[in-house]
Parts: sequence; C-alpha cells; structure tokens
Amino acid sequence: MRVYNFSAGPSTLPLDVLEQAQREFLDFSGTGMSVTEISHRSKPFEAIAAEGEALLRELLNISEDYAVLFVQGGASTQFAAVPLNLMHKGRADYVVTGNFAKKAFQEAKLFGDAQKVASSEDKTYTYIPDVDAIPFREDTDYVHICANNTIFGTRYTRFPETKAPLVADMSSDILSRVIDVSKFGVIYAGAQKNLAPAGVTIVIARRDLIADPLPACPTMLRWKVQDENKSLYNTPPCFSIYMATLVLRRLKALGGIAEMQKVNEYKAGLLYDFIDASPFYTNGVVKEDRSIMNVPFVTPNAELDAKFIKEAAENGLVSLKGHRLVGGMRASIYNAMPVEGVQALIAFMKKFERENA
Repeated sequence: MRVYNFSAGPSTLPLDVLEQAQREFLDFSGTGMSVTEISHRSKPFEAIAAEGEALLRELLNISEDYAVLFVQGGASTQFAAVPLNLMHKGRADYVVTGNFAKKAFQEAKLFGDAQKVASSEDKTYTYIPDVDAIPFREDTDYVHICANNTIFGTRYTRFPETKAPLVADMSSDILSRVIDVSKFGVIYAGAQKNLAPAGVTIVIARRDLIADPLPACPTMLRWKVQDENKSLYNTPPCFSIYMATLVLRRLKALGGIAEMQKVNEYKAGLLYDFIDASPFYTNGVVKEDRSIMNVPFVTPNAELDAKFIKEAAENGLVSLKGHRLVGGMRASIYNAMPVEGVQALIAFMKKFERENA
C-alpha cells in the first residue's frame, strides 16, 4: 500500500512517473536493457540528457547565456564549487538563514574572505532578514543565499537586488514557483526533493562567470569543464537524470511552473490555515516568510509530538518527524505531494487534536 510520504528528502515522487520507470526498467526504449545498464556514451542516454536539459531550459526560461549542468555530489559539494569557480577577488557575502546556508558559508571561508552579512540565527532561523537592509559589501565576487530553508520552514518571497552576481541554493524549492533566472548568476539544487532520486544536482550558471575557474579548482568541480562536456565528462548519475527527465516531462504536461505554483500555494494555504486556527498546533515561522514546501509544527509538548508521529505513521502518513535541530513535526509538501495527501494530514491532525487536547 502506498503511503503519503512527507519526507524532506529523498522525497516522494509522482506515482505516474514511478510507474513509467517500472514499465521501462527492464527494456528502455527498445534497447533490451535497463536505463541503469546502458552506456552514458550511447545514443539513447545522450537523448535522455539532452531532453532533460531542453525541458529545464523551457520550463525555467533559461537562455543560452547559461550553462545547464547535471552533476554529482549533492548541493553540499557545490558549497565548495561556488567559491572555487567564482571567488577571483577572494571576497563573497553570505546571508545565513538556516543550517545549509550556514554550512555553505563555513565552506566558503576555506577559500577566501567570506563574510556573513546578515543572519536570522538570533531567532532560530524563523524569519528572513529584510533584503533591502542587508549591508552588502562593495567589490565582492558574489552574494550567496539559500532560497528555501528546509529544516526551519522559511523562504525568500523577494530576492535581494545585488551588484555582485547572486548565487542561490534552490535545492528545496526549484521548480515549485516562477523565478526569473536572469536575476541570478548561479542557481544550484540537489534534485532529491522536487525532481529526482538522490544522486544528481542541477547547476544553472551564467557562462561568462564560469569561463575562468580558480587554478586550485579540481577538474570535476569546474563548471566550465562540465559545460564543455555536456555533463558527460565522466559517468554521470544516469538513473537520476532519467528520472529527472520523466518528472520534467510531467511538469510540462501539467502546464508548467506557473500552474505548479498555484497548486503548491493552495496546498500550503490549507495546512497553514488549519494550524493557525487551531489552539493545539503551532508554527513559529514569521507568516510572511513561511515556506510553501516545508511546514514545521508542534503540539503542546514533546510527548504529544512523539505520539503524533507514531500514530500518523500507523495511518499512512510517514516521515513527519522534524529535524533534530528543531524537533516537533515537519510536513514537506513538494511538487509531487498531491492535494489529497495534505487533506489526509489535516484530517488526521483534527482527529489527533480531538483525542489529545
């Protein structure tokens, strides 16, 4: 029996995509082989990779001024790749709004003068700093942000206007809302939340910024090399790229990102409206900064939280335990979570409240 999986990642995938992959698993496109077996140098796989890139460009309206890469190592590897490709003057500004933004900042300090110019750590990352009041420095190589904060449930509703190229980790909200890629120098995203199984990371990088990586940059982290080799410098994560392509096809068929944004806002609205109306559940995030992808909440005490998580799983609502840094519960309602899943969660929350308030 399928359950509703609220995991923050690896996360739920669309059922119809899983079923297509199941049908094709033993014989992909008449090759007589699984997609996990075919060579990454073969025509069938080159077609997969080319379609994935084309769909990303179409859905996000990415111009040819940008490289679109499928790379390995997760977003955490990109924490180092960003300064190694971009930090020519040795200076970068970081806005720290959560655990992964903090990790990216700490990694960048290994390579140059990375400075934390704003942070929401003073209030346990429950808000996004005023983007108009951030004291960005002059003459920096780039400004780095994390667009959506998976653990703490916040997101940028407006992105900062910066003189230096803006770099964004969009691992947990890519393809969930309409963005203007031309406002960014680099976007990167681990795919295991909104796009594919773990294993592949998307990098969208302005080509003029990546033409001359730092001499110390390892070959595998050089975005220019990956671009010149169409993400096939070495054996890529073939199955994850294939799955990403299937998900992108589905997203296009559903009407694209604008339509997906409407659904995501509706799902999040249902859940937040219920929590706000309840005297039993609490969400501590500043309302205007709430994520529409990750919704943390708590009951009146930790014992009830543990009971909630256990009983929810018994009712087919799994992976609701909050991150260890926060506790409580967290419902990750990415693109693939159907409205029915959110409705089922709310129905259980109502029942649990009646029985435990």
